[in-house]
Parts: sequence; structure tokens; C-alpha cells
Amino acid sequence: MIRRILAGAVIFWLLGFVLFSVALPQPVDEGKTDAVVVPTGSGGRIARGLEVLRRSQARKMLVTGVDPEVKPKEFAAQFVVEPQLMQCCVTLGAEAADTRGNALETADWMRREKLHSLRLVTSDWHMRRAALELRRELPDDIELTKDAVATQPTLRTLFLEYNKLLASFLAPIAMR
Repeated sequence: MIRRILAGAVIFWLLGFVLFSVALPQPVDEGKTDAVVVPTGSGGRIARGLEVLRRSQARKMLVTGVDPEVKPKEFAAQFVVEPQLMQCCVTLGAEAADTRGNALETADWMRREKLHSLRLVTSDWHMRRAALELRRELPDDIELTKDAVATQPTLRTLFLEYNKLLASFLAPIAMR
């Protein structure tokens, strides 16, 4: 009996991993939101967030999880952000150290800025977990658009992220 349960769990996990790996979230080119939020991490995220901002698809941008040592001028120089755009529209958040922290920092920023819609820009392999954590922290009336940056993740990255997603999903259940 225990073998069958374990075999079923392994098969369920394996099928979930395959689905997770072959059906990664996609980029979204249309639509406007009040804000775009970009968790720091793999390449292409910040460039995509700035593109959304420059195309007037969002009015403000939060980059969450920025190293506290990074100064706005350094950020602007590295990512070629015009001073007026940096001044009016880009916030560097240095409170988050992980995906859960990104969600908390973003929810606080959204409340402070009184924003009602949000475009989340992150890597395709990271999108599901980032959106799950963010959805838990945002009020239900906040519209969330998922805009994934296409990547070429390794099998290791997919394996680790899938297991982190499962742990993130199951954590609230385990705490009851």
C-alpha cells in the first residue's frame, strides 16, 4: 500500500515537473498598468521593465531586491536610464532578499503609491512562484498582469524552481 502511494506521488511530481517545464509563461506586449515591478535576478528583467515604462505601458516602476549599496546614479548608468525617467518613475527597493520579500516589498509600495494595477516582469521559470507570492500579499482588487522574460533555463534551474514552487504552494497548508 505504501509503495503504491509513493509511486503515485512520484508520478504526480514527475508529470507536474514536465508540465511546469514545457509550458513556461510567455511575454505580454499589450496592455497598460499603473506600475511595473521587476524583481532583481536573471538577465533581461530590468531591460524589459524599462521598455514597458518607456512605451508608456506603466507610469511607475519598482525594482525590488536591489542591493542596498546600489545608488540610483549607478543604476541609471548601468541600465542607461535618463535622469528625468529615473527621477519621476523608478523606485529602487532594497528591502527584499528573496521572492517572498519581493512580494512584501511590492505590496507595501503599491499601497504607499495608491496604485491599482501591476505588471510583474520576471523570468519565465520564476513567474509562477513570484506571482503566487505576490498574489498572497496584494489586495484582491489589484489587477496583476504576468509578463515573462523568455530564457533558456537549465534543467537544474527548472528542477530547483519547480520544487520551490511546490514548497511555496504547500507552505500555507502546512502552517494550518
